[in-house]
Parts: sequence; C-alpha cells; structure tokens
Amino acid sequence: MDLKDCRILVTPTSYGKNDPRLKSELEAAAGEVIYNPGGKPLNSADVARLLPGVDGYIAGLDQIDRAALASADRLKVIVRYGVGFDNVDLQAAREQGIVVSNTPGANSVSVAELAIGFMLALARQLTQADSAVRRGEFPRMSGISLEGKTVGILGLGAIGKQLARRLAGYDCRLLAYDPFPDSAFAAAHQVELCDMDTVLTQADFLSLHLPLNAETRRMVNREFLAKMKRGAHLINTARGELVDEDALAEALSSGKLRGAGLDAFIDEPPSVEHPLLKMPNLIATPHLGAQTDGATNNMGWAALNECLSILRGENPRFRVA
Repeated sequence: MDLKDCRILVTPTSYGKNDPRLKSELEAAAGEVIYNPGGKPLNSADVARLLPGVDGYIAGLDQIDRAALASADRLKVIVRYGVGFDNVDLQAAREQGIVVSNTPGANSVSVAELAIGFMLALARQLTQADSAVRRGEFPRMSGISLEGKTVGILGLGAIGKQLARRLAGYDCRLLAYDPFPDSAFAAAHQVELCDMDTVLTQADFLSLHLPLNAETRRMVNREFLAKMKRGAHLINTARGELVDEDALAEALSSGKLRGAGLDAFIDEPPSVEHPLLKMPNLIATPHLGAQTDGATNNMGWAALNECLSILRGENPRFRVA
C-alpha cells in the first residue's frame, strides 16, 4: 500500500528522544503519525480509543488485549519497540490478520550493562554506603569481589549472551541455563551449560533473562529461592511477573539472599508501601534497562524499518505472530 495513505500510532515515550530523525523520517514517509498523548504506557481502553483508522502501530509497554484490538478496523502491523510481547494478545491479532513483530537484540547491550551494574552495586553495597555518607557516617563496609565468583544466567538469548561477553573480563565462572542452548556460543565464551537446578545451587549472582510465558510466570517462588545458595544475589532485568515478590521479600528479610536488584515489578510503578521497597538490601530501578541512547536509537530504527516494510507488503524480519 502507499505509505502516504497510512496512519501510524507510536506510543513509546522515548521514541526519537535521542535521535530526532526517527520522528522526521517516519513523518515524511507516512500520511499521519500519532504519538502517545499521555506520556506513559497505555491501558486497553486508551489503545482502543486510538486504534480506529490506524494502519501501523509501533508499541511500547501498552496493554494490547482482545478488547483493545476490537477497535482496530485497519490495523495491519504491530511492532513492539523492544523484545517482550507478553502484553499483546497474539491470538486476537492472528484472528484479525494483524502481523506482530518486535526488535530483538536492539536493547540487549543496555540491559546487560544494567545487570552488571546491579551486580557491582550489590557486591559493594553502594546504595547503603552512599546513604550512610549522606547521613554524616563513614562506616567500614565489607563488600565482596566478582572475581572468582559464580554468575548464573537464566536465559542465554540476546541479552544473556551480551552479559556473558561482558563478564568475561571479571574472571567469573559463568553458568547458564537455556531451554534452547547455543552450544557453540557457550563453548566460545567459556560458559558452562547446565540444568536450572545446578545454576540455582551454585550461583553467587543469578541474573534472569527468560521471556515471560506460562512456564516462567512466578518461577522465582519459595521453592526456587530455597534452592539458591545462602548469601546469593538475584538480579531481574526481564519481567516483573517472573518473580513471586512476597517470596523474594521473605528471602531478603531472612538473610537467605544477601541482596537483589530489580528493574521490573508486577505492578509498575509499585506502591511506596510495597514490602520489597522496605528492604535495605534491595536496589530498585524504574524499568530503565532499555533507556539508554544506544538502546532507544536501535529500537527506534528497527521498529520504524519493520513497520514501514510490512506496510509496503514486504515480509517481516522478526515476526512473532
């Protein structure tokens, strides 16, 4: 179809933030571009109000369920600005002939860097040390080194691989579990492929990089945490729904885990009364793993090119439904 006849909805708030050409080139190519009017991820009702007359949709973390898609009278493609597509009702999209795609690998370096940031901050208790100095204290704090420790990676996909590459310089032992392991990558980067229980019982730092699905939802439960090494650290830069938050709060409070770093929560933003936010050995960030100049530019260009090519009738590169 002629792109000049197309209306495109763009909802990620960071789209074009670091590279204005992302907006100018999209606006030059399409007939009309509609941007997120609220400045935050949209709920189902918000999406439903915006979809009538829209041909292409570059989507952030919006709730794109069956009710939202019911109002899509012209929609041909949804491109997730990122990797996860758990907020999209894939079956409903298939029934309506809507192609769903994403931008795999575009934010993998930034998320991997954040995971390492969590590891270093937890190992050296940086947030507690900073708070102490600001209170006028100057304590002798005892940290741990990453050198010689075991790092477990659950999910050796694009992000897990970038994490493994970057940890090579820290002289760690790397263990990984993946349901579809890349043996060649593991051998080339000194990563030991193991079953999940082996990773859980041996890791000093455990980093989650699995997708959210029926098998992984609330996988980090009491049984999971009981298998982890006492004094270990948990890092989640994936999806909040991977973690049973009550079970994690118990593990942190009891001393079973020495610390945790979370970039995602089940409900975002979490309540200020959330039990995990009372834990001094927890570092919490506002789902910022992909919020770097490099990641937002990569996701933006990948989403723009994928959306326009599909509207032109070309085959999608990263189709998920």
